[in-house]
Amino acid sequence: MEHRKYIEQGLLERFEFHSYGHALEILHEAFPMEWRELQECLGKLWITLADLKKVGGNETPIPKKFDHVLYPYGWREIRISGDLVVKKYPRKTAQRRGRFAEEPYEVETIEGYIDGHNIDFLKNRVAFDLEWNSKDQTFDRDLLAMRTYFDCGLIDVGVIVTRSEKLNDIFKKEKDDRGQPLMKKYGASTTWMGKLIYRLESRRNGGCPILAIGIGKECVEGYGRLNEYYTGFTGIYGGKEV
Repeated sequence: MEHRKYIEQGLLERFEFHSYGHALEILHEAFPMEWRELQECLGKLWITLADLKKVGGNETPIPKKFDHVLYPYGWREIRISGDLVVKKYPRKTAQRRGRFAEEPYEVETIEGYIDGHNIDFLKNRVAFDLEWNSKDQTFDRDLLAMRTYFDCGLIDVGVIVTRSEKLNDIFKKEKDDRGQPLMKKYGASTTWMGKLIYRLESRRNGGCPILAIGIGKECVEGYGRLNEYYTGFTGIYGGKEV
């Protein structure tokens, strides 16, 4: 798929994108305003080493960076709850092929049939979730929520942002305030792209189109291709600026 048709070039250099169920095309064609706002949010995302060292999973400063951009545009966290009303219609005659009655003979309500499904951000018919550093089972909850919203006719597409595997290069190199590698904090059983992709490949999102976005190391200040090029270039000349 040619992502450059739908995504700003600067974002392609800093994030990875995986589109399922034509999610990217749906965002670009059906929800241009919402997609523009999400791209603006991604473009403003810059992470410091201090941010990476903060404890608290999704309560670190990183999720708040998304709040500050999206909330002024009207994106809101939403939780849905719904009851299932079952109506039983009898046939008008005893014959198997007779017409059904216009009124049910019995109505049954299953309370809480849909309950407890929340999504970080919702606007129009676009759902958006961020998973920075939670347990990887959180992806199951997110995908079930988006699938439920989709099946109920409440959304048309979902977006999930998480960590790219490329950030491991930083986690292995940098240490926290106690001198321990950051990799101990960002372990393999937490939310990162590898844990999301195999769930999407097994269709745990059901029929809901999903765009998965991975935060690359180019989003971290002092890292990325340009910084690595500069470091290597100056190293040739003994660390002197040229």
